[in-house]
Amino acid sequence: MAVTSKNLHSTRRAQAYSPTRPRRLNAVAYAITLVLAVLAVYVVVGLAMGKLHVIVDDLRYGRPRTTQLNGFVGHDEAAGQPTHLMAINLNRQVVIVELPGGDPAKTRSIAGPYLFGADEDLTPVVLSLYDADRDGQVDLLLDVRRELLVYLNKDGVFRLPTAAEEAQLNHGSP
Repeated sequence: MAVTSKNLHSTRRAQAYSPTRPRRLNAVAYAITLVLAVLAVYVVVGLAMGKLHVIVDDLRYGRPRTTQLNGFVGHDEAAGQPTHLMAINLNRQVVIVELPGGDPAKTRSIAGPYLFGADEDLTPVVLSLYDADRDGQVDLLLDVRRELLVYLNKDGVFRLPTAAEEAQLNHGSP
């Protein structure tokens, strides 16, 4: 059997066309499209959840982020009124305002930490009262992004602990 140029040309064309090649290309294209679609959905859902979180915090803490607390802490509460405490995230600077015995004439302010990072002006600051040093007087706890700061209740005011007091707090010994 003699090979002619016509037969050689049709043989090459038959070898070049393979029924599995287009299927493989289609499968790769579908996989790439699926990965891109999943990535797009992930980004959109992430953005939506972030916006929803900000909206919930707006409803709960307002703008600027503010929390308040009433409690008997032993500061000028002779009239039977509890001390009113407010924590405000004012342009990334945490400010704690204390109204001893609920009396605005005796207002004190405590400068809290400065918050660094993007959108930290939207970070809520949560107050609580707890006797951290176990001395019988409740101390002020400030929770910022699950980081706890303790202001000890000493001599009728809240203040940050000294190095020795900090060591006692960390070791749990009174």
